[in-house]
Amino acid sequence: MIWYAALVLAVAAERLAELALALRNARWSLARGGTEAGRGHYPVMVALHTALLAACLAETWLAGRPFAPWFGWTMVAVVAAAQGLRWWCVRTLGRRWNTRVIVVPGLPLVTGGPYRWLRHPNYVAVAAEGAALPLVHGAWVTAVLFTVLNAALLTVRIRCEEGALSRLAGADAPA
Repeated sequence: MIWYAALVLAVAAERLAELALALRNARWSLARGGTEAGRGHYPVMVALHTALLAACLAETWLAGRPFAPWFGWTMVAVVAAAQGLRWWCVRTLGRRWNTRVIVVPGLPLVTGGPYRWLRHPNYVAVAAEGAALPLVHGAWVTAVLFTVLNAALLTVRIRCEEGALSRLAGADAPA
């Protein structure tokens, strides 16, 4: 269980690094005329992701969930792959990557890296990690709850992003 707690804490540290990068990138975007959309759902997203980390540890400990090596190590691989995909997204978007929805006028839609194949690859990473991290140590209730709640949140989030991008494209269209 100690190594699992270390894994969850490593993911938490990664989240804090993401937030620091997002803050820096938000300043960059806003300084270039970027506008933020979806402020209302952002606190819900932060709470859900924080609850995921806490629930992984709580369920494993309180329910005495065992580690099943054949399944647990597979889920560790999924978590690692999700991290790889997430950071590929971050690298591809560069200064435009953010945990918030901020669009900067005049910048073209990113179509390279994982965006060549998927419209929202970062959310594929989030969904995979959110299901796999709890399952590493048998926290299946957490995995199911996060997956359902995250699907509802992503419905709102993706609609918000698409709306912000389409408004930007409309604003940039010649008159």
